[in-house]
Amino acid sequence: RNTSLLIQRNFSDGRTSNIVIDAGKFFYESAIQLFPKFDVRTIDALVITHAHFDAVGGFDDLRDWTNNAQVSLPIFLREVDLQVVEKLFYYLVDRSKQTGGGVAKLKFNTIDSTPFSADGLELTPLPVEHGKNWECFGYRFGDVSYISDASAISEKTAELVQGSTILVLDALRPARTHGTHFTVEEAIAQVRRLGAKRTLLIDATHDIDHLPVNAELAKLKDSEGLDIQYAYDGLDIEVEL
Repeated sequence: RNTSLLIQRNFSDGRTSNIVIDAGKFFYESAIQLFPKFDVRTIDALVITHAHFDAVGGFDDLRDWTNNAQVSLPIFLREVDLQVVEKLFYYLVDRSKQTGGGVAKLKFNTIDSTPFSADGLELTPLPVEHGKNWECFGYRFGDVSYISDASAISEKTAELVQGSTILVLDALRPARTHGTHFTVEEAIAQVRRLGAKRTLLIDATHDIDHLPVNAELAKLKDSEGLDIQYAYDGLDIEVEL
């Protein structure tokens, strides 16, 4: 399915905050399978990395939350991405253009490269190259850095990632250069550069045979001290925020 992340925070007063990064074209299917497992009843904020369909294709399905579980849903995205969303889902950005009832009630908040707060959690944008002449955002929150779509990382962004306990990083496939995504080999080179304690690779194509590739990656821990593994749908990690 399309890569996405749920940041779930449980507070002492009993409240639970659910922040989602990206809602791609298979978001609804993923939510049906995984949200009950983690008792996700609301989406308190949706943060977007870029406006490709693997990140925004599930916007129309958000109606099931705003029509049944909550009044509206705040979405955080760049102005350039909002312009794309406005073309793809014109009736969600301007609800007066809907031709039927019941569309999602979304509140769009534009962001830039400065840190911002989503439902009380501070996120620092991590601008990365996603193919030549195109920028995509990753995000850092606490000691976690999340970079889902990247082909290059600038020195400025690398400095923002430094010191991360967990790095979630794009690694499309082995060997064959894609142009808009890191290969496995390129991702490993970035891990050496960025120095995170633990790295989870995402965005795998069918070229990745999960278990054998993870077995090979595990050897890097003995040889170089690099803790790198491919993630999987539903992986649950507890962190301090």
